[in-house]
Amino acid sequence: MAKMSKRAGVVRAVTGAVFKLTDSQATDAYKTRRKLHTLANFLPTAMGVQVTPGRIVNFKVEWLTPRKAPQDKLIFYMHGGAFIMGGFATHRPFVSHIARAAGIRTVIPQYRLAPEHPFPAAIEDGISIYRELIATGLMPEDIIFAGDSAGANLALAMLLTLRDSGQPLPAAACLLSPWIDLAVTGETMTTNAAVDPWFREEDIKHIAKYYCDESEMTNPLVSPVYADVSGLPPLFIQVGGDEILLSDSTRLAENVRSCGGQVRIEVWPRMWHVFQLFVGAMPESRKAIDQIGDYIRHTFAQ
Repeated sequence: MAKMSKRAGVVRAVTGAVFKLTDSQATDAYKTRRKLHTLANFLPTAMGVQVTPGRIVNFKVEWLTPRKAPQDKLIFYMHGGAFIMGGFATHRPFVSHIARAAGIRTVIPQYRLAPEHPFPAAIEDGISIYRELIATGLMPEDIIFAGDSAGANLALAMLLTLRDSGQPLPAAACLLSPWIDLAVTGETMTTNAAVDPWFREEDIKHIAKYYCDESEMTNPLVSPVYADVSGLPPLFIQVGGDEILLSDSTRLAENVRSCGGQVRIEVWPRMWHVFQLFVGAMPESRKAIDQIGDYIRHTFAQ
């Protein structure tokens, strides 16, 4: 069994107790939102990263700008939160560390959330913001999409939508613990059930219904693991080895490779869903974010 740092062991135990979906309230969208915001209050924002609120096509955004960041490069980050929660307060801390590690300006949009705004509202919001960024002078090849969990799903769905409509694609996409099979058919739903410290299959299934109808669960824009992924830009995936969602990532990587695309996947032993979130608390998160920063800098340098 792979060794885990002592700090990671503490974070795993504490967050598992706070956040694991174990009771009848766990799948209530509004109570779950409050849990995530409570957890985020303990996370630090990166030093040296300027936070600036703004608007793009009437959507609130936050710009995270490291010192000496070039103005012509951008990370477009779609925050996670199971489609029903998340935003600036929950994601500013760890995304600011990604921005600093990469040395690249980053924008986080506050897209519409389910259940008030189910599929495809969030995808439409992301596409509108991306188009506006291009219209204001950024080149597609100077943008990298990124996202965690449901945000990684949305980033992939945006890529598929742009590809299918013949619009220019960004340079690459970085996907952290992507949740891309809402039909919940991956083998690690079973094989990792005993080791995932946060999630259970039945709760994942319940929360998915906030985002879309059961009849839409295998729609490729809802669950990109079922999509034709040919013609997409290079993908970089990080995922925890103990996640019940692990097979979402491994199947995506297999699908990309089978159609001749470029993909790099890192499976982090003993780690859990979006473990990068705890960058200020455990060394594994810092190392993972440094890897993301290296990938982004290398991609823009090509």
